[in-house]
Amino acid sequence: MIRKVVTAVILVPLAAIIIAFAVANRQTVTVSFDPFDPAQPAYAASLPLFVLIFILVIFGVLLGGLATWLKQARWAWAARRAEKENHALRLELDRTRNDLSAGPPQRLPALRSPAE
Repeated sequence: MIRKVVTAVILVPLAAIIIAFAVANRQTVTVSFDPFDPAQPAYAASLPLFVLIFILVIFGVLLGGLATWLKQARWAWAARRAEKENHALRLELDRTRNDLSAGPPQRLPALRSPAE
């Protein structure tokens, strides 16, 4: 219940700010991807300013998420390796416990010294 209230308290003002931003930035801007001919660009797009800003923010979030994911890949690999090692050690421990509970331990033959 508290989580829903906190979410509403955060999302409602955030939505109002986004709507106010979009209404205030409705003018159309031309984005050119041709640095050599600004008068007649090979590719240009005309769109509202708020759409351009939202696209750039989404692109930035995706790029930042990808960079974080790639940076954390090393730690995920180490965690998977440790988990496999842990699993192998637990299996070995279970086998050892089963061997010990199966019967009395067998005596090993006494070692003789090389002088004998």
